[in-house]
Amino acid sequence: MKSILIFITLAFTLSTYAQKDGVTVTVIVENVPNDSGKVMLGLYDENTFMKAAPIVSANEKTTNKTVTFTITNVQAGAYGITCFHDENNNDQMDFEASGMPKESYGVSNNNMSFGPPQWEAAKFEVTGEDLKLTIRM
Repeated sequence: MKSILIFITLAFTLSTYAQKDGVTVTVIVENVPNDSGKVMLGLYDENTFMKAAPIVSANEKTTNKTVTFTITNVQAGAYGITCFHDENNNDQMDFEASGMPKESYGVSNNNMSFGPPQWEAAKFEVTGEDLKLTIRM
């Protein structure tokens, strides 16, 4: 009886631990204008999208006008991604006086409508399986 209780406790503990591990989201950013600077990426939920700091941020140097990001332990839910080419390495997106971006950018689902990215157009679902996305600048 004692061994059965230990086994059940161990199984429950392992299943609880496994649920805490999320999936891997791989993001390939294509069509970067050149290999200068870096691409900066942010993963957001609905509450932070275009309003606050990303849940996860990363930056990578481009090679052959492409960069790949690997985000691990992403929990199930709805997310959106924005990225931009920080060509001058100043760690921010640069804008014209009119408010138009000077640097190339991309959004999950590649919806590039006029104006800032919108949550409904950019959101995607993370479930129990690894996910691969491609964003074009």
